Amino acid sequence: MKEIKIFCPATIANLSCGFDVLGVCLDNVGDEMVVRKMSAKGVRITKIAGADLPLETEKNVSGVAALAMLAQVETDFGFEIEIYKKIKAGSGIGSSAASSAGAVFGINALLGNPFSAHELVPFAMQGEKLASGSAHADNVAPALLGGFTLVRSYDPLDIIRIESPSELYAAVIHPQIELKTADARSVLKQNIPLKSAIAQWGNVGGLVAGLYTNNYELIGRSLHDEIVEPLRSVLIPGFDLIKAAALENGALGSGISGSGPSVFALCKGRETAHKVAESMSSVYDNIKLPYEIHVSPVNDIGVKILASH
Repeated sequence: MKEIKIFCPATIANLSCGFDVLGVCLDNVGDEMVVRKMSAKGVRITKIAGADLPLETEKNVSGVAALAMLAQVETDFGFEIEIYKKIKAGSGIGSSAASSAGAVFGINALLGNPFSAHELVPFAMQGEKLASGSAHADNVAPALLGGFTLVRSYDPLDIIRIESPSELYAAVIHPQIELKTADARSVLKQNIPLKSAIAQWGNVGGLVAGLYTNNYELIGRSLHDEIVEPLRSVLIPGFDLIKAAALENGALGSGISGSGPSVFALCKGRETAHKVAESMSSVYDNIKLPYEIHVSPVNDIGVKILASH
């Protein structure tokens, strides 16, 4: 292969109780990228459509991720990258992760897949470090592996992929404001009460158990955040109204997607997810705040190849 076109999925990170350790991959929301071989060594970003982002390799998350990967493999050629952004930066559904994951996936494919999907995660994390100041994996891991992912440990990196229950859908609403990850992290506290930590551990365990056993009610009971949501929700217009509307219309649970401002709701069944999405939309319609709304099943593959030659 000399060129590959790929779909780079959006992701929901944290999932209420799993700050920096839990994430899930979406299926019909994401960017597209084209990666092709070029004769000169190195990485060039030749086109970005849909967003005002830097073309300089060292200033772009996809470029930084690609360079981290190429530092570990010898090639006598380089790569050009085109990025077609459909996930807005600062939306809270993994915009930087989609670019980072797509770059390393595409280059890996053109190299004949010398790295496994798990082995690509640390390279993509370097893009996240550029974007937010923290090399977190809760977006890039599900983008590369599909399904749900649990980051059991960062040092050493230990990521567990979890299959999604078949009827699980996500509704995600993105108010048209930008909330940078670095800013959203600045409101967090470095120390938490033991009581809150115990509640959070219980919810993480409950959510993982619910996913493994297809127990939708347990999944819903576990989508509760004692630590981060109370601090970040004040940054999101109408958050309490959005969450209440989702739960009243059948959502299993609802919370902040990533660092916000998007709000997600997990639902059992496509019909319920669309009903929940309509109820979330009505909140922003009433307060006249522009938004985007997405309804998606869980993507169990991750980055997808659209075309290659």
